[in-house]
Amino acid sequence: GVTRLLLTRIPFFKEIIVSSFACESCSWSNTEIQSAGRIQEQGVRYALAVGSRQDMNREIVKTDCATIQIPELDFEIPAFSQKGVLTTIEGIIDRAVVGLEQDQPVRRATDKEVASRIDEFISKLKQLKEVHSPFTFIIDDPSGNSFVENPHAPQKDEALAVTYYKRTPQQDAMLGLELDEKPADSAEDLRDEVLQFNTNCPECNAPANTNMKLVQIPHFKEVIIMATNCDSCGHRTNEVKSGGAIEPRGTRITFRITDPSDMTRDILKSETCSVEIPELEFELGMGALGGKFTTLEGLLKDIKDLVERNPFTLGDSSTPSKTEKLREFIGRLQEVKGKTKALFIMDDPAGNSYLQNVYAPEEDPELKVEHYERTFEQNEELGLNDMNTEGYETAPASGR
Repeated sequence: GVTRLLLTRIPFFKEIIVSSFACESCSWSNTEIQSAGRIQEQGVRYALAVGSRQDMNREIVKTDCATIQIPELDFEIPAFSQKGVLTTIEGIIDRAVVGLEQDQPVRRATDKEVASRIDEFISKLKQLKEVHSPFTFIIDDPSGNSFVENPHAPQKDEALAVTYYKRTPQQDAMLGLELDEKPADSAEDLRDEVLQFNTNCPECNAPANTNMKLVQIPHFKEVIIMATNCDSCGHRTNEVKSGGAIEPRGTRITFRITDPSDMTRDILKSETCSVEIPELEFELGMGALGGKFTTLEGLLKDIKDLVERNPFTLGDSSTPSKTEKLREFIGRLQEVKGKTKALFIMDDPAGNSYLQNVYAPEEDPELKVEHYERTFEQNEELGLNDMNTEGYETAPASGR
């Protein structure tokens, strides 16, 4: 047979390779996808509480290295056991059933007891599609390139929990990443230097250069700004990382937008910061958009672009009712830029986000900054609960 390859670009997922195989003799056909873009900086874990038949139609992007789990059945599809695919939750279950049924005739002849147990398990999998009782669908992807559709976008989906995490060295090795760590030269002061290192463009994968600079934000702290310009396709991107440690307490910034001039205020949104606009019933979760050092207007534009570039919301995969609702949301978002008063809330458990106070060092009447104690779950998400910075040299080994 012949395998056809197509390199195509999906805005929300960068570039993917679609491979299609068809056999003229037996009419068997197969379609797979592979990510042609870069591996994301963080892994992602989607946990969906499936409670209705409609949830089975949610679209799923599953890469080769993603693991799928259904805890209620003790069921797991390990990484690299299946090829990447664009399907639905029902399609994932159907694919698992087909794989289990494939060798059943041989098992019934050689080991009837094992075949009987597998038949029983297949029956349980098929019953899941009817959703007689709720169950949890989990997809864990260290590469960060898998996706579970949110039919309520841009509003938050209460049934879907999205967690971004830092990969372990074992996961980096599994993905084929090699990190060349060099000891830092403490005698060299890099604050006045613009560092440059080689990388690849996240859009066209052509060789490009990334500039990195340590910047002091007045009345705040130091941050690291990284900017990449691609000479091949013209793509430009920038990202901000905190230059300091995680703060002892989290920070919640509440700002009331009352005037068009508020759009020019500088904003530092770290990768651990979530954004909320109650008037629009909008919430941007932790990890989305990454770290940004921009203005309030620039951040609202990035939110608008994030919604418009998602093919599951305004693309060919969307429904007319969903498209109309999202276009209404984009229109209301445009009105926030000085025409409509709105509340803008930034919540950063790490305490590394910032919104400019134009009255500094005096207090801003429209700006409220609160510091709070993090919950156990927030510390767990930031990796602080198991972090030991004192007495670890003499602490006994845990045995793990």
